[in-house]
Amino acid sequence: MARYQVILSYDGTAFSGMQRQENARTVQGEVEQGLKRIGWQGESILFAGRTDAGVHAVGQVIAFDLAWAHSLDDLTSALNANLPQDIGVNEVRKARDDFHPRYDALKRVYRYQIICLPTRDPIRERFSWRVWPEISLERLELCAEHFIGEYDFSAFGTPPKESGATVRRVFRATWQQTDEGYHFEVEGNAFLYHMVRRMVSIQVEIGQGKLEPEILTRYLSGEAGGMIQGLAPPQGLFLVEISYPDDVIIQKDV
Repeated sequence: MARYQVILSYDGTAFSGMQRQENARTVQGEVEQGLKRIGWQGESILFAGRTDAGVHAVGQVIAFDLAWAHSLDDLTSALNANLPQDIGVNEVRKARDDFHPRYDALKRVYRYQIICLPTRDPIRERFSWRVWPEISLERLELCAEHFIGEYDFSAFGTPPKESGATVRRVFRATWQQTDEGYHFEVEGNAFLYHMVRRMVSIQVEIGQGKLEPEILTRYLSGEAGGMIQGLAPPQGLFLVEISYPDDVIIQKDV
C-alpha cells in the first residue's frame, strides 16, 4: 500500500463541482468510481481544493492510498482507461504516507479567461467569459497591482469553514492580452470561496470604465464594507497549478 499524488485535468462544464454530492455528477465521484474499477478500496480521495460547477482544471491535485504492483506509467494508463472523456490524469507520483493535497500546498495558481465580443461565440464561451463593451488592458493592469501582498479578502469571498480566517497572501497577479482575449493569472498561498471570480468581476467593471481602480483599496482595507456583489461566471476559471515542498514526492519516475 502506498499513497499516490495525481495531477488531474478536467472540463468542468458537465460537473456539479469537484466535491462528491448525492444525486449529482462530480469530479470526485467519477474519479472514485474509476479507482474502484482498478481495485481501490478506500472511502474517499483527498483533493487540493473544491472547484465550483462549471470550473475547469489543468492542475488539480488528488491523493489516495492504493496497493499497486505495477509502474507509475501503468497506473496513469489504468486510471485514464477508467475515467470519462472530460477527466484526464496528467501525471502520477508516489508521495509521502502523510501527504495531503490541501494542507501541504504552498501556492496555488488560477487563470481566468475573457473574450471581448458584441455577439455570441458558443465555442470559445465554453472556456471563457464573453464581455462587452471592450475593456482597457492598461486599467486592468492597474487593478492587478492592488492585490499583491497580504490582505483581508473578506469582501471577495468566504472561508472554507464558518468563522475561518479571511486573510490571504497574493504573490502575483497579472493580466495578459492574447489573440483569444485576456487572461488574468493570480498566485496565492490560498483562496477564499469565489475569491478569484469576484476579483475578476470588479476588475472588468473597472476595465470598462464603470468604476475606478481606487475602489479596490477601499475593499481591501475594509472601508467599502460588505461583499462585492459581482461574480464572474464559472466557465472562464481554471485551477492551473499547485506547489508543494520538495520532500512531498518520493518517486516521480516509472
